[in-house]
Amino acid sequence: MAAAESALQQHVHALYSDHHRWLQGWLRHQLGNAFDAADLAQDVFLRLLHREPCDIREPRTYLSTIARGLVIEHWRRRELELAWLETLAQLPAPQAPSPESRLLFLETLIAIDRILDALKPQVRKAFLWAQLEGLTCRQIAERLGVSLATAERYVAAALRHCYSLRFGG
Repeated sequence: MAAAESALQQHVHALYSDHHRWLQGWLRHQLGNAFDAADLAQDVFLRLLHREPCDIREPRTYLSTIARGLVIEHWRRRELELAWLETLAQLPAPQAPSPESRLLFLETLIAIDRILDALKPQVRKAFLWAQLEGLTCRQIAERLGVSLATAERYVAAALRHCYSLRFGG
């Protein structure tokens, strides 16, 4: 086990030495921000440390694929953060949550977004309509243009997904 970890670390170190500067430049071009690019470049290599070693024939393609996913996550997180800040700005000062609560709410929103992102689009819509708008499965079926049974399956699948993440089942 220790030999495999050491080999993985050496492999990642070699990739880091050979491609970190290039990756950081690529990310800076994508993000327009050197600080975020540096953070995401580090995250790419951290992810590599948690993967099984594999034969990488095109390291830059491999690294940019991982980085592209992180860039998407980064922008989604930013959108959520901006929406949250806009919501906070509309609250009267006495009702505004503490800075600690603001951070906890934002982290929770990001976690919920990740959970919902794992669902198929139709399933996600059905679940959100049921939970946030209180629509019945019949109403969801009409909106989606599917059968009642399909709408029920969608909502049930989303609930099972959330339950399995919550309770590890």
